[in-house]
Amino acid sequence: MAKPIPRIGSRRNGRIRISSRKNGRRIPKGVIHVQAGFHNTIVTVTDVRGRVVSCASAGTSGFKGTRRKTPYAAQAAAANAIRTVVDQGMQRASVMIKGPGLGRDAALRAICRSGIRLTFVRDVTPLPHNGCRPPKKRRV
Repeated sequence: MAKPIPRIGSRRNGRIRISSRKNGRRIPKGVIHVQAGFHNTIVTVTDVRGRVVSCASAGTSGFKGTRRKTPYAAQAAAANAIRTVVDQGMQRASVMIKGPGLGRDAALRAICRSGIRLTFVRDVTPLPHNGCRPPKKRRV
């Protein structure tokens, strides 16, 4: 009697093999999210449905302390995040930039140099419509 083939990746046993699926997926179009804070720059690459394909930050690119906030660190983070998706076949992408940090322009420049055609670049920095009430004035 033949042994049954074990089902790898079934939801019943609670384990899903993601690594083999991620490497085999071809992604022609995607979205590159750049979050530029005052102390770090995070670059996340997703497909059009919003599933994360690759991400990198200035910290994971080897920069520590005050060097993380530099434009060069943001450029390195963008290059690291995009290198993996170019290998998976990404040709076109749209860019969403969020935040006031120094790495905004440097990350965008690195994305342009990578060879991916950009469909649009959008600034999605959240702006309050006069949100929270400020603290009361100090009396000295």
